[in-house]
Amino acid sequence: MPTFEKVTSEYTRYLTQERSLSEHTTRAYLGDLSSFFDNLELQKIDDVSSITIAHIRSWLATQQVKGVARTSLSRRAVSIRLFTKWAAKKGYLPKDVGATLATPKGHRTLPEVLSISDATTAMDSLATRVAEEETPLSKRDCAILEVLYASGARVSELCGLDLDDIDYSRNTIRVLGKGNKERTIPLGNPAMKALNDWIKNARSEVLSTAKDSAVFLGARGKRIDQRTVRTIVYEALSALEGVERMGPHALRHSAATHLLEGGADLRTVQEILGHASLATTQIYTHVSTERLQKAFKQAHPRA
Repeated sequence: MPTFEKVTSEYTRYLTQERSLSEHTTRAYLGDLSSFFDNLELQKIDDVSSITIAHIRSWLATQQVKGVARTSLSRRAVSIRLFTKWAAKKGYLPKDVGATLATPKGHRTLPEVLSISDATTAMDSLATRVAEEETPLSKRDCAILEVLYASGARVSELCGLDLDDIDYSRNTIRVLGKGNKERTIPLGNPAMKALNDWIKNARSEVLSTAKDSAVFLGARGKRIDQRTVRTIVYEALSALEGVERMGPHALRHSAATHLLEGGADLRTVQEILGHASLATTQIYTHVSTERLQKAFKQAHPRA
């Protein structure tokens, strides 16, 4: 009879090596599994093959009583379904007991987005800083903000960019997204100009080793980390009047919303953002509708 510890160890290898999930996602799935196993042990169950749908529902009910948010319950249901499917395939379970488990519907909140004028102000202010300071890091920060807003790329994708991922003839970048899926994203002229200025005129002054192929570098000359990028974006957007604390994901949300408002079709935006499901992209149509209604109420005399 395999122990919970042995099964967890095998499942970890499956998530990281076969599914190629990110470290963050793997940690979340394993945390859910650990919580589930702890609940089973409280019920004096120590055999994976004894797990039933009733045990899973009992665990989720316990989480709900503890005040876990509906969105978190939804993720945990998905997480445990993935585990039972794997366990049944490996022979640890006689059948996939989680297959019939319903996923609690989470309340989707609309993402925060910048107005087009605020986005323009943020980019212009960084461009002004570059003109005033003429420092390598000011050029880098300007390029980071321009690329994030132009491409809608995730922070992890931006940090992973290499020099040969840039196609100057087509004005595109190649990024590696979730599940190691590669996609090509077009950039506008302002973003390409800022990117080119950083690479040609400033990057070499920060670079610590000639072998580093990373596009964006930290202050010590090595590939920039996600925390540094978030700090750069937070500081750049904090100066905007009336804007709550926003980070890189707000630029991604803004890029998607502004594309749709400008007439881009949903499939195109899905491809640019790298969403596996069109349903994920559709939330931005609601954002646009909400913004339209707000503008109408503010501007129309009989609203």
